[in-house]
Amino acid sequence: MLKSISLLTSGGDSPGMNAAARAVVRTAVYEGVKVWGINNGYKGMIEDDMRELNGRSVSDLIQRGGTFLGTARSEEFKTEAGRKTALKNLKKHGIEGVVIIGGDGSLTGGALLEKMGMPIVGLPGTIDNDVWGTDYTIGADTAANTIVDAINKLRDTASAHRRIILIEVMGRKSGWLAMTAGIAGGAEYILVPEVKMDLDDMCCELRESYERGKRYSIIVVAEGAGSAAGIGKIVAARTGIETRVSVLGHIQRGGSPTVEDRMKASMLGEKAALALMNGVSNVVFGFDAGKVVEINLADAVHNQKTLDPELVRLARVLV
Repeated sequence: MLKSISLLTSGGDSPGMNAAARAVVRTAVYEGVKVWGINNGYKGMIEDDMRELNGRSVSDLIQRGGTFLGTARSEEFKTEAGRKTALKNLKKHGIEGVVIIGGDGSLTGGALLEKMGMPIVGLPGTIDNDVWGTDYTIGADTAANTIVDAINKLRDTASAHRRIILIEVMGRKSGWLAMTAGIAGGAEYILVPEVKMDLDDMCCELRESYERGKRYSIIVVAEGAGSAAGIGKIVAARTGIETRVSVLGHIQRGGSPTVEDRMKASMLGEKAALALMNGVSNVVFGFDAGKVVEINLADAVHNQKTLDPELVRLARVLV
């Protein structure tokens, strides 16, 4: 069994990262293994910004969004020299393995470190839910609920003024967040980067529905599908209906994690710590059909997760 492991959060923060980190730390401490927290992701690894953690270090965290370890982008880690410095610092503290919580970019960094001989176990932490091999990523459920709450509020004002409202949400390459929240929020249209939407057809349908007496329409736009502001101008011009745009931005990243994100993040954190301590490496832990599964790290970072076509079909049926 390894005697000393470390933990970092990297990339965009997501609600539930703290719950996962808490589980990693308390599992390691329970097993008598030393655990180091690396501040500010790979940047902290290069700068030797690390501290030993114990059970008390992760108290009062499970209900908090963000990440108590901090996160940052690191261009230096993308260089071989930067990674060599990071590895040297890990070895200086006697660290024998690293748990990495983050999205595609963070896990890709872990794969590079693993090739240099450092055991790595990854956990998928991203609100986009775009990591290959897992149905679930830490923070996606909370972010989707945040969007649904915004849809509920915007629907009230849209109905009062008989407006069309476009809501821009995160998702540069993946439409999962927009599609899931859009369906759950009862949006009339959901625009995602994976599916091309004919704006002429959409505007024609909108105009006809208002002529039949419809009071409002909600359109959810993933940022990767285009600018909601630009699309909003097109919609207003082609329908003649008063149109407003709301960009949710980074509010989607924050907030207290949902029960699902707390529970699943905790389950993944325990699995990651136990696996790493017992010599398992080069894997990512995720969920498949409600059960924790082990995914090859290289497969997770080199394959692209696709949007479930059933969600696309359902969204169209329920317009």
